Amino acid sequence: MARTTKKSREPRPTSRGWPGPGGGMVGYIDPAPEWRGTSVQVCGLWPFGAGSGTPMVGVPLGRDLGSGATVCCDPVSWFTRTSLLANPSMFVLGRPGLGKSTVVRRMALGLSGYGVHPMIFGDLKPDYVDLIRAIGGQVISLGRGRGNLNVLDPGASLEAAARLTGGARHRLLADIHGRRLHMVSALVTILRSAPPTDREETILSAALNVLDDRHGAGSGRGVPVLGDLVRVIREAPEALRSVALDRGDITRYRDITEDLEASLTALLGDGRLGGTFANQTTEAMKLDRPVCFDISGIDDSELLLQAAALLSCWSYGFGAVSAAHALADAGLEPQRNYFLVMDELWRVLQAGRGLVDRVNALTRLDRQRGVGLAMITHSLDDLLALPTEEDRTKAKGFVERAGMVISAGLPPAEMPQLAQIVQLTEAEKRLLTDWSTPPAWDSANGRRADPPGLGNFLIKVGNRPGIPLHVELTAAELEVNNTNKRWNKETKSRARHAGGQTA
Repeated sequence: MARTTKKSREPRPTSRGWPGPGGGMVGYIDPAPEWRGTSVQVCGLWPFGAGSGTPMVGVPLGRDLGSGATVCCDPVSWFTRTSLLANPSMFVLGRPGLGKSTVVRRMALGLSGYGVHPMIFGDLKPDYVDLIRAIGGQVISLGRGRGNLNVLDPGASLEAAARLTGGARHRLLADIHGRRLHMVSALVTILRSAPPTDREETILSAALNVLDDRHGAGSGRGVPVLGDLVRVIREAPEALRSVALDRGDITRYRDITEDLEASLTALLGDGRLGGTFANQTTEAMKLDRPVCFDISGIDDSELLLQAAALLSCWSYGFGAVSAAHALADAGLEPQRNYFLVMDELWRVLQAGRGLVDRVNALTRLDRQRGVGLAMITHSLDDLLALPTEEDRTKAKGFVERAGMVISAGLPPAEMPQLAQIVQLTEAEKRLLTDWSTPPAWDSANGRRADPPGLGNFLIKVGNRPGIPLHVELTAAELEVNNTNKRWNKETKSRARHAGGQTA
């Protein structure tokens, strides 16, 4: 019989830990961390490199939560350089305070380095102002006493049309007319919480044509404002009476246009929206650099004014970008690519019935025109809380048509709705709901700890497996990503008065 030595009876640890009583074997082994580098940087490790499952194309966002590998992602690069997306757009969802704006800022910063100009069409907090200034962009302030945006001002579009000829000029002029009509109708919708009637829109279209004739080249009258539009409707020219179907009765015409005139008058200086959209544009938008419309001066109590400002910025910005592309197509300007950011989407959609159609008309840009689009909101509930089934279906289409969906933490109730749009595994659902857990109280430091899902995101493209990642900011980014400046200043001021210091 073979003798068993003392050495052979000694327990040995396995790959999962120590077996037996008092051991503590683990049921799950974390994957080995991965690092990436170029062949120049890691040539000494050859041939022991390994491929990775996440693309190395686009803006570096952070590290994969599973492997630790670097994750690069942005809708423009994934569309143009890898063909991973059907169109260069993304929809960002997540509870407040988990970093939705931060991940979009990282993309904007990286894309600016690639030569793509970020365009922030309405910054309410502000989240992007410091970043745009830091990269040499233009910041346009709007709000009561801060700056105006004339909704009848075609901006760079009219100058571009003067440089074009033939069909290109005709198409751009038609686009200018359509955008101004959509914008005026949208402002009326916000005031009424209901869209104007078909007859009223026809009257508005005819009135804009009359204004164009009166304020055309050589007239010396300059760009018309909303007050001029109201004046045309009051004057009742034959072109308006004809489409109003007043049957030759001026009294009937006054009755038909009374509600429309009242709504437009409310958009002037003494109305609920003040004179922000009724006066001449304070500062024209430039198309050769990043741009941010700063509307943070509008108080949160003025919900209608906030929605109107966002929609006006979107309309003005999209029109300017279309003009830039028309000039580039004609060979009159270099081709420029843009990354357009539409934050706080829910504020506009819930401001009035029918506004989904207005946003939909604005955002349908040709994917071949070199424009990336980011739409940001808190949750799908923002889209499904609209008053009519028709609006809810159209709003869901924004997410369905997006090339990619990036989700931060979301409550469990969101999972069935989100799973109808993007395919989610049970593990991915658990990730999103775990990230939405409220933060705990940090008793050691006497303050609230960071939320567990802060900086964590799941990238979904079609039915492909999601990519979970964590975004970490560099020291330089932290200087332009502080969205609590006012609180920080007040805290430091109290600390100075108390003789203390803040971290």
